[in-house]
Amino acid sequence: MLRVVNRVLLGLAGLLLLLLGGAVPAAGLGLPVPSWWPWRGPEAVLLGEARRQRWEGQGWWWPLVIASLAAVALLALWWLLAQFRRPRLGEVLVDSGDGEGALLRGRAVEAVLVGETEDLDGVARAQVVLYGRRSAPAARVRLLLEPFASPGRTLHRFSAEPLAHARDSAGLVSLPAEVRLRARKHRARRVT
Repeated sequence: MLRVVNRVLLGLAGLLLLLLGGAVPAAGLGLPVPSWWPWRGPEAVLLGEARRQRWEGQGWWWPLVIASLAAVALLALWWLLAQFRRPRLGEVLVDSGDGEGALLRGRAVEAVLVGETEDLDGVARAQVVLYGRRSAPAARVRLLLEPFASPGRTLHRFSAEPLAHARDSAGLVSLPAEVRLRARKHRARRVT
């Protein structure tokens, strides 16, 4: 969904900038512009003195201008940051053997991986996010380990069991995973 919105907004912004960017110099050079175009000739100004001073006496004018520009700046910042966000994989393409394939929901694969991983001895909590292409997914995994867990053994069991099961059940050649381990703090009790 974000990709579609992004493409539409980029297309509209590009078209608007192209039209404005081409029409302003054309009018400044004295080339013919549409009759509704407000600026004509090299002496025309973009914002005349009468328009600049029209609302200056009103108490609401400058707060409205500042709030509008701040909202536009925040939306632009949100849009910029959204470009760097790695989206979740919505579906995984499963080889069904008939040449067409089938689609498996990415969140279902994530939920199964989380459930099977949390069943491993020493894993307190697991988080899994699939990303990449639907024909070549990858997993980003975070594991919270109990104080007694061995990180090496837990990582080996995760790759041999839950990750291998997910890869094999989806018919994937590989399912690379970036795994981050964190240990739960051990709270010792005082004996009195």
